[in-house]
Amino acid sequence: MVNREFRITDGKTMWIAVLLFASLWTAIQPVHGEEQLPEEAELQFELPEPFFGGTPLDGWFPNLEEFTYKERPPFKAPVGTAIVSRQKPVSSSASPLRGKLEQVVDGKKGYEPENVLELPEGLQWTQVDLQEEFEVYAILLWHNFRGIHIYFDVIGQASNDPEFKKDVTEFYNNDIDNTSHLGAGKDKEYLERNYGRLFDLKGIKARYIRFYGNGNTNTSTNQVVEIEVWGKKSDN
Repeated sequence: MVNREFRITDGKTMWIAVLLFASLWTAIQPVHGEEQLPEEAELQFELPEPFFGGTPLDGWFPNLEEFTYKERPPFKAPVGTAIVSRQKPVSSSASPLRGKLEQVVDGKKGYEPENVLELPEGLQWTQVDLQEEFEVYAILLWHNFRGIHIYFDVIGQASNDPEFKKDVTEFYNNDIDNTSHLGAGKDKEYLERNYGRLFDLKGIKARYIRFYGNGNTNTSTNQVVEIEVWGKKSDN
């Protein structure tokens, strides 16, 4: 009698254990049809030294975002994401007035004048060819931040078409009055600083990255320091 009661209790314990294991196994498995998210890690951005000084801005800029001295929060992307733009080919809409195109992807982001690529006045673009399609997760853009600058008609686009005539993804546009004739944007203008401007592209697949600009608060020319693209090889 004692042994029979012990076997029944032991059987119940076993079934409880089986049910608990099944529940835990189900909880850790992805729902059928739901894609399992990749493991992520914080991207380690290397920033140049800040510049202190410059003439205060004179004017009213209704589309200017509120400036903050807060540090940028960590940015995460799938493990394996790295800089994919370094030393890649660069083209532009016009010949430089100062500097060389390759400076835009050389990793030198300081405010020193020798790091600045300057294009003529008016709407101009600078384009990086990643030489193959990547899943792009982040882009950092530095204009000249020696002084206090707001850059106008900044438009960022990604595509697999080098002419940007088809399959273009626009990920940023602060041209709110459409002076570029590329379509009015809704993004805010911002003050340049050593942090650069970070764009979250969420894994957009693209080979070419293009940035437009149309002067700034100090000059009508276009001054780009660095375009840094972070991505990983496309699964396609």
